[in-house]
Amino acid sequence: MNLIRLWWQRYFSDPQALILLFLLVSSLLIVLTMGHMLAPVFASIVIAYLLEGIIRQLMNLNCSRLVALVIGFIFFMVFYLLMLFWLLPLLSTQVSQLLQETPSMISASQKSLLELPAKYPALITENQIRELAVILRSEIGGTAQYILTKTLASVPGLLAMVVYLFLVPLLVFFFLKDKELISDWISGFLPKQRKLAVTVWTQVNSQIAKYVRGKAWEIIIVWSVTYVVFSLFGLQYAMLLSVLVGLSVIIPYVGAVVVTIPVILIAFFQWGWGPQTGWLILAYGVIQALDGNVLVPLLFSEVVNLHPIAIIIAVLVFGGLWGFWGVFFAIPLATVVQVLLKVWPRSDVVDDGPV
Repeated sequence: MNLIRLWWQRYFSDPQALILLFLLVSSLLIVLTMGHMLAPVFASIVIAYLLEGIIRQLMNLNCSRLVALVIGFIFFMVFYLLMLFWLLPLLSTQVSQLLQETPSMISASQKSLLELPAKYPALITENQIRELAVILRSEIGGTAQYILTKTLASVPGLLAMVVYLFLVPLLVFFFLKDKELISDWISGFLPKQRKLAVTVWTQVNSQIAKYVRGKAWEIIIVWSVTYVVFSLFGLQYAMLLSVLVGLSVIIPYVGAVVVTIPVILIAFFQWGWGPQTGWLILAYGVIQALDGNVLVPLLFSEVVNLHPIAIIIAVLVFGGLWGFWGVFFAIPLATVVQVLLKVWPRSDVVDDGPV
């Protein structure tokens, strides 16, 4: 008990620390208990956060806040409508086509694979190749059926999503328009003695803003460049694969490795192990190298550096708690932890003996 008392006195004897702890626990409970219901609100906050950077750039060009807000919101709505009525239907079509054509792809690739037993009889047999093809067809058929069942069973969820699609732009507009009003309203419920919390928020806000906006630009740039390259090669499902490559940058290290598998498989099914496949893999490798060695340092030069182990642990923990958004915000949330560890007040406690 004495050790616990000393630990508590060392880290929580400062009233500012208790206020910060209360705010952190309250925020965590809100996200854990109402995160699903407030998903459109959180998504709108993220989008407003992204647009705030554009609005500030426009204001630096001597635009008024109102004019910059209108331009930024129009930019968002154009992108939003393009995604809703062009990109998502296109991706849905390509996913359906891919699921339908996968069995025939497996049959075509089976002929190439059946040549392996003749070349490497000690490693693999013809029966193993045929069994593998049967298993793949069964698994893919089961996956397609599962997706169809889930789609039909999730009509209420689709209706809720339709409501969200109308709610998000509205919320984004008001978050941008009444930013100061909302901030003042929230501040009215917070304790007046919150200097430590303000210090943490100032540092964290700067890091999160740079990370989120940088990550959004990275996704768009990598997605666009990859789509152009895949289209020039004539690769099937170029849009679907390029979107996956763009989104893969959300998960450092792991994402690039995982998304490489479908890219290579689609190229192999389309061209076999020919020069076209080799050149495509080379071009894809160049994109990944430029992203990691040029684009990331350029976009995230001022973001707090974290060790790869810390990043992977953050992705696993926060992704397990909050799914996609947890993965997306894994690095900024890890940055929050890092800032807390740096600024958290500590008191030197002298142990007078057991109580």
